[in-house]
Amino acid sequence: MRCPGQDMQYWKPGSIFEVACPRCGRPVEFFQDDAARTCVGCGLRFVNPRLDFGCAAWCPHAAQCLGTLPEGLAERRRELFKERVAAAVKRRYGRDFGRIGRAARVARLAERLGRDERADLAVVLSAALLHEIGGPDPAAEARRLLEGLGADPALAGRAAAAVARFRDAAPGDPPEVRVLHDAWRLSCRGEAGGDGGPPAAGAALLTAAGRGAALESEPPHP
Repeated sequence: MRCPGQDMQYWKPGSIFEVACPRCGRPVEFFQDDAARTCVGCGLRFVNPRLDFGCAAWCPHAAQCLGTLPEGLAERRRELFKERVAAAVKRRYGRDFGRIGRAARVARLAERLGRDERADLAVVLSAALLHEIGGPDPAAEARRLLEGLGADPALAGRAAAAVARFRDAAPGDPPEVRVLHDAWRLSCRGEAGGDGGPPAAGAALLTAAGRGAALESEPPHP
């Protein structure tokens, strides 16, 4: 079944419109389902300012439907993804604000390290937010939660694998696992207890980004 928003028989006046190029001001024609267009005047490629990106935030067929996403829209997709997982985590943890805070700290660090390490940020962020999910089988719980939200099963599986492995991660593990491991260690640095993780040490970190972050946070030598 074709998405009605992509089928021109359902389009209305205004479904084809012009937008002024943000660089040169020349009118650029958009169809409502265009992810981006290139200005013929100056060559700038820019995103469709009216594109409703909600369905693409989780749909595993977004790439086939919309084509290759420009970085601006890819970033928005990641933000929508993160917000949906974060909301589910808050519902699950209830009034356990310490646990929610630790999940948020690890996620912030993991996002920073993941960018530097060119890891899959969707996997990194979902695993970081769920790294304390608990239960008899935390990886299975993480997978179940993500798939319940409609996440692609392959993504949910990789995030679940990171949840299962990050505490005992090794240099040969996938970058998403190593990024989560380092974010967890860095978040525990200086905490009394935290989520049971050891303090960060440069030698124990598995990514260049993690070791760099550890050096930045060290107090200056007298």
